[in-house]
Amino acid sequence: MEVRARRIARERRAAQSGRGRRTSRPSDGEDRGALSRADWRRPSIRWGMGGTHAVLLVLLVFVGLGPMLLLAKFAVTPTQDILRTPMEIFPNGIAWENLDKAWNDVEVSKYFLNTIWLAVGSWASQILVATTGGYALSVLRPRYGRLIQALVLSTMFVPAIVLLVPLYLTILDPPLLGQSLIDSFWAVWLPAGASAFNVLLVQRFFDSLPREVFEAARVDGAGTFRLFWSIVLPMSKPIIGVVSVFAVIAAWKDFLWPLLVLKDPDIQPLSVRLPSIEATTDLGVFLAALAISTVIPVALFLVFQRLFLQGAGLGGAVKG
Repeated sequence: MEVRARRIARERRAAQSGRGRRTSRPSDGEDRGALSRADWRRPSIRWGMGGTHAVLLVLLVFVGLGPMLLLAKFAVTPTQDILRTPMEIFPNGIAWENLDKAWNDVEVSKYFLNTIWLAVGSWASQILVATTGGYALSVLRPRYGRLIQALVLSTMFVPAIVLLVPLYLTILDPPLLGQSLIDSFWAVWLPAGASAFNVLLVQRFFDSLPREVFEAARVDGAGTFRLFWSIVLPMSKPIIGVVSVFAVIAAWKDFLWPLLVLKDPDIQPLSVRLPSIEATTDLGVFLAALAISTVIPVALFLVFQRLFLQGAGLGGAVKG
C-alpha cells in the first residue's frame, strides 16, 4: 500500500507539473508575430523597425492633422498672405477679423444653427427607428421577423442614387398629408430615419443582451413598452452612442439631399450654403467659414472617439 501511495503521489506531481508547463506556454504568444524577442534584441532590427514606426507616425500625423491645421491657420490669415506666401507662419500678423466677418457678415451663424437643427432632427429620427426596429426584430421576434429582416437587409443593396427620384416625389407629394414637405426640415429628418444599416446594427446588439433579464422583467409584469424603455434602452448605451455619432456626422456633411429639398437659402445648412457663397466671398473669410463648419464634427469625434472607433470596427458595440 505504501508503494502504491508513493506511485499515486508521483503521478499527481507529474500531472500537476505538466499542467504548469501547459499553462506557461501561452506566455510565449508574445513572440507570435513578424519578429520575435530574439529579433528585437538585434540592433539592426531594433533601430530599423523603430525608425520605420517613427516615419509612419509622422506621415499619419501629417496626412491626418495637416489639412486641419492648415485650414485653421488660413482662417486667421490675411487673404494676400494666403495667396502670396501660403506656407509662411503669419508674415503680416493674424487677421482675427476673418472669423468675425464669417460669423456675422456672411451669416455663418444662421447656417450653423440650421445645420445643428438638421443634425439633431436626423439623429432623433434615426435613433427612434433604429431602436424600435431592432427591438421588434430581436426582442419581440414577430412571426415573420426573418422575412422582415431579409427585406430590410435587401434595401442596403440598392444604390442611394437610385432612390433619389422616388424619394423626391414622395416628399413633393407625401401620402395622407396632402402638403409638400419641400423647404421644410421634415424633408430631411424623415428620410434620415430610413437607415437599414442602423436597424440591423442595433438588432445585432440586442441579440447579445441576456434573455434572462427580459424573462425576469416579464415575470414581474413589465409590458412591451416598459421592457423597451426601462430594461433594453438602459443596457444599450454603447450602441446608441455609436449610432448617434454616425447619425450626426452623416447629417452634418450631407450635401445632395438638402440641396434638392431645401431651396430657400435661409434654411439651408452649411454644406449647401458655403459652396454657393464662395465666388462672392473674400478667400480669407471663406476659409474662416469653412473652419467654423468643422468645429462640431471635430468636437464630436474628440468627445466620443472611443465609441466611434469601436463602432467603426464593430467591436465592443456589437457582440457575438
